[in-house]
Amino acid sequence: MKSILIVRIGAMGDIIHSLPGVASLKRSFPQARITWLVEPRWAPLLEGGGLVDRIVPFHRNLPGTWLQTRAELRGEAYDLAVDFQGAMKSAVLARAARPARLVGYAAGVVREWPASWFYTTSAGSGSAHVVEQALDLAEAAGAFLRVTEFPLPAGAPEGTLPEEPFVLTSPLAGWISKQWPLEHFATLAGYVRAKLGMALVLNGPPGTVPTVAGTWKHESGLAGLIDASRRASLVVGVDSGPLHLAAVLGKPGAAIFGPTDPVRNGPRGGDVAVFRKAGTRTTHRRGTEIDPAMRAISPEQVFAALETRAACRV
Repeated sequence: MKSILIVRIGAMGDIIHSLPGVASLKRSFPQARITWLVEPRWAPLLEGGGLVDRIVPFHRNLPGTWLQTRAELRGEAYDLAVDFQGAMKSAVLARAARPARLVGYAAGVVREWPASWFYTTSAGSGSAHVVEQALDLAEAAGAFLRVTEFPLPAGAPEGTLPEEPFVLTSPLAGWISKQWPLEHFATLAGYVRAKLGMALVLNGPPGTVPTVAGTWKHESGLAGLIDASRRASLVVGVDSGPLHLAAVLGKPGAAIFGPTDPVRNGPRGGDVAVFRKAGTRTTHRRGTEIDPAMRAISPEQVFAALETRAACRV
């Protein structure tokens, strides 16, 4: 195996959850050159992590991007391509690279079932969590070592962070329905400051971080988020990329789930307490209002989990 193409275009959490599958391929075929097709905004997750040799950017909304991407992909001959996304778009792009073999998910696991028409090998999975599904896919692609590692770069300082220990959170999510009310963050910030002597730091891209009473704003790109996550003492998150990043970096904390199921998409790696209201219906519909199940998780519940984990670190 000389050259392997990985297709996982986005999003942040999905890319992170694919890393063990890709690491399994790399460890099984250490001489293979790994190319990863990804949206440019997520490339900092892969740069400098020691896993990827070449990044091909897919500029989703630029004119002519499909032809340009195809031309760039065809600049190399691939023994294997693996579609970790399972969508029509990712499958078509993987096929356009003309790999000798193209592996993707079978029906029941694949995100968009017509995508499997493009694969030379379709792999099922009996695993519930997406990390194990990615590992199963890598095994079907030929990986004979199963690696549960998340190779990530070191990140780089951006913006200003507290000098004392702090709790990090990224309050926004791609779906509003997965967000926790900002007033809950304000209440939590009061508990964290009064009882733990820490600041609650809200991270997000420049211009997006909301103003919440009692919190510390930290605006950064991905490199700054990675650095802040490594430096944080505790984390609080919703089902979004920053939570999954902190978890795989081994950070303790709390995760708040509502419409999505933590059995499939929950944080992996750190000592993270997961909260979800019993009986909540799972849906992947991108709701435009905060889900009632998210509102049902109280700041007191979340703080109790933080306080327990802070005590364990003393």
